[in-house]
Amino acid sequence: MAKTCPHLDQIQRVTPSAAGCENCLKTGDSWVHLRLCLICGHVGCCDSSKNKHATKHYHKTSHPIIRSVEPGENWKWCYVDELFMP
Repeated sequence: MAKTCPHLDQIQRVTPSAAGCENCLKTGDSWVHLRLCLICGHVGCCDSSKNKHATKHYHKTSHPIIRSVEPGENWKWCYVDELFMP
């Protein structure tokens, strides 16, 4: 049986915090792909980026669910359950 994420009820209607990685924009760094926190709207860079701001945001806030904001991608990830949701 497929595992379901018990954190889906925490998802909010959010507005992205920036047009790129919020933290990289402040420091002038670049990123590879962007992730949107579905709890607060923070936009951070993915783990393929040198700064890994999306994951750092999770560790700082414990906000469990992100989604890709890359064109053509419509998936979510739960950090707590390490669960990919297409």
